[in-house]
This record gives sequence, C-alpha cells and structure tokens, in this order.
Amino acid sequence: MDESAEKNMPCAMDSDLDAAQVQRVRNAVADDLRVLAALHDRELGPELLAYLHESDFPAAVMLADFSRQVRDSAAILAESLASIGATPEAWVLDELAADYAAIYLNHKYRASPCESVWLDAEGLALQAATFQIRSWYRRFGLAVENWRTRSDDHLVAQLHFLETLLRRFDEVDLGEIGRFMDEHLLRWLPNFAARVAERCTTGFYAGAALLTASCCVALRDLIVEINGEPRPSAEEIEQRMKPNRETNVVPIAFHPGLKPSW
Repeated sequence: MDESAEKNMPCAMDSDLDAAQVQRVRNAVADDLRVLAALHDRELGPELLAYLHESDFPAAVMLADFSRQVRDSAAILAESLASIGATPEAWVLDELAADYAAIYLNHKYRASPCESVWLDAEGLALQAATFQIRSWYRRFGLAVENWRTRSDDHLVAQLHFLETLLRRFDEVDLGEIGRFMDEHLLRWLPNFAARVAERCTTGFYAGAALLTASCCVALRDLIVEINGEPRPSAEEIEQRMKPNRETNVVPIAFHPGLKPSW
C-alpha cells in the first residue's frame, strides 16, 4: 500500500464508533485471535494448513487495515504459506515440526511461550504471573484444561482468554481488556516474538510470532482510540504490578465446577 493511500484510509480506530460497530470490530479481532492461537497450539498439519489457505489467512486479518506492523508481519507469514503450498512434501512438514518443537516443546531457542519465564527475575516457570493470570480466569468462570501440561500463563491460553473477553460485549468493557493486556500479555509477547523470529528456521513460525505480537499491540492501540484513555507507561505498569509479586504465589487448589470455555 502506498503512503498516500494509507493517509486516506478510513480509520476503524475512531472514538466515534457506535456500539454496533465496536461489537463488529471486537468479533472480527476475536476471530483472528482464535486462528493465531491455533498457530501456537500445535505444529502445522494438513487440516490447519488447508484452513489457512481456504480462509485467506493472514490476508484477511482485520487489524492489517490499520497497522503497518500487522501488514508487514502478515506478509512474512503469507510468503511462507505460499512457499509451503497446499500439499507440502513430507520433508517440509518435518522441518516445520522441528521448528515447532524447538520453540514450544524442548525450548531449544530459549523463547518460552509462558509469561513467568520472561518476567521472573530468575527466569522460572509457574511463578507470580501464573497465579495472577489464574485469578483473571476465575473472575470469568474459566480455567485452563490442565495446568500441569499447559500453564495458565501460556500464550495459547492468554490468546483464548482475550478472545473470550472480546466476545462478552455486555460483561467486559474494552478498558478491562486493555488492563489485562498491559499487566500481562504485552509485557513479554513482543520479546518472545522477536526472539522466535531471530532464532527459528522457518518463515512460518517467524511470521506467526510476529503477527501475533503486532496484532496484540494493534488491538491495544485500538482500545486507546475507542475509549479515549491513554495507555499507561511501562514504568507505571511495573509499579502497579510490584506489590503483587510476593503475595500472589499461592498453593494450587482444586476448584470444582470450573470449566474451560476454550
């Protein structure tokens, strides 16, 4: 897209959007987050690959119309999908599987998809962030399926949580969604994406990580524009979270009746 066309583009991130328009935007972004979560949830296989080609993903990503970073990262992913093709040879899928494992399973790239590892001073898993996020889930009657296999602070769980909040129009306002992103996802996701893109061997996972991060940043900017409330600085967020760091690590308890909705 040339610069003049971008300047004349109608902006969906307009504080004058009516309730129906905001609801449509929320639904569209939620749809994209569901697909992005799937890219991090499991290695790329024939079923997911077919869906990506049939749905014109990532060209159809809603936030691409309003963010150059989203467009750039979508282009990386689209180029990789085009090179993979609809029916890739076995060695291509093997290479993708190895890259997936290096990111999400054996941590060869030192790019954990879990928040605690990024925010804890010693880089440990299952620390304060895990329990803070679990408290968010409980507020909305949600829980991860099995924290022992995939913790509450995992990227996939957080993306599904955001998707759920976006769809609950009458229950959750955008300001609350922005607060969750400020206190959790956006404190580490850009660093995760940058490290994956730097160390992975396939354009697919580089594009997936960068697109996820850029979409989340664009969503946060969208919330600022719609609500007219400035985003707190990184220093303000760190100060806000500091008192919780020593008090939120609690023993894990069983809570009957809590079921995941994702």
